[in-house]
Amino acid sequence: MQKILIADDDTTLRTALARYLKKRDFDVWEAASGKEALNLFQQNTPDLIVSDVMMPEMDGFEFCRQLRRSRKGQLIPFLFLSSRGELDDRVQGHLLGGDDYLIKPFEPRELLAKIEAQLERSRRVHAEIDRLIQQSMLPLPLELPRPAPEPPKPLPLTPAEERVFWEVVQGYTNRQVGEHLYISPRTVQTHISSILNKLRLENRAQLVRFAFEQGYRLEETPPKPGPALEPEPESPDLPND
Repeated sequence: MQKILIADDDTTLRTALARYLKKRDFDVWEAASGKEALNLFQQNTPDLIVSDVMMPEMDGFEFCRQLRRSRKGQLIPFLFLSSRGELDDRVQGHLLGGDDYLIKPFEPRELLAKIEAQLERSRRVHAEIDRLIQQSMLPLPLELPRPAPEPPKPLPLTPAEERVFWEVVQGYTNRQVGEHLYISPRTVQTHISSILNKLRLENRAQLVRFAFEQGYRLEETPPKPGPALEPEPESPDLPND
């Protein structure tokens, strides 16, 4: 049974949503604030999180920010469910690491469809990572010489983008990458958008998969980070991640 964590201070809505999802065979945990939800997450990892934005003690944006800082929270599907529907709010939700943003009032069937889509995408990503790991551990037949691996092709990236590429492949968040490379999280997001566009990828999970499949490894000695990267590019109004 897949586990869903719901964080919302509206008891009536939270209870109704939990009842709706339980009828569809989900195991549902409830939290009335971001702080309570973060504590539940640290005790036992859910398969997906649905969070309001405006909550006491810790709002949904801060909850998502802290979740993405933790190693085990990097790939957890995170859906914002909020009455704050302004463009700036939705953009901020995505920049912080949210996978989707649904505005209240909402149709339960639409939320269910988004939940199932995110869970299926998460399942595929984890299955592919597991397959690649298992494949890399399989020994070659003893009677055959082990072929020398072909070096990966040079990345079609600028030096600054290549530094960001290696940071993202290691699982660091935008904020962590910015701290390592001495640039702002928004500039990090701009570089990531450019990297995804150049490599014809859609998101960070596909970028990790790309690195595995193409043979890019940390022992390839990625460029060392430093304070003097290059002038920060102008940030687009609507960055993609």
